[in-house]
Amino acid sequence: MTFLGDLERFIAENLYPNRVPIGTGLAIVMVVVVIVAWRRGWFAAARRHPRRTGLVIALALAIGLPGGWYLGSPLFIRTSLNEPAPTAAAPSAPPVAPDATPGSDLAAPRSGTFAGADEFHFGSGTATLIETAPGTWTVRFENFSVRNGPDLFVYVSPDPAGYDDAGIDLGRLKATDGNFNMDLPAGSDPGGAASIVIWCKQFAVQFAVAPLEG
Repeated sequence: MTFLGDLERFIAENLYPNRVPIGTGLAIVMVVVVIVAWRRGWFAAARRHPRRTGLVIALALAIGLPGGWYLGSPLFIRTSLNEPAPTAAAPSAPPVAPDATPGSDLAAPRSGTFAGADEFHFGSGTATLIETAPGTWTVRFENFSVRNGPDLFVYVSPDPAGYDDAGIDLGRLKATDGNFNMDLPAGSDPGGAASIVIWCKQFAVQFAVAPLEG
């Protein structure tokens, strides 16, 4: 799906900012096409062959509607989720015997503010990487909002600029808006974490990134 991802990035970076004049131009072109088709008798020819015309229309709808819904529905479908913030466990108690294993304090939380990849792929709110217990990590989303997409996943990335193949996959994004938590897989080591990324896995497109500070 690399081609489709490149196409989406091209549209987002070059066409979307000029959507008003482009839309106006397309509307004018459609009117011209209809006038030309009417003058050349294309509509009359279609009426003379109703079965062939119906088959062409049925095929176009069978292909276009599912694809259009898959790609276009995220533009207006929103989901919201509000969960309580995670609570970090208290540090381990000091050892009571000389050969006991020393307890260790939890790492300090690290936060970042989301920014969209471009004008079309917007993102806002904060993400905080929290160690809730020794070796157990959670990403907390606060006042979060992102442009919806067909296959959005969350990654903890070693690259402050965004997605990296070495990032930790937290799974599918829970919601487009709200305050919620996403746990890192058991055994994950986010010691080199530099950002939290919202990534469209289907088309390999970055939607938003929150570089971590601290």
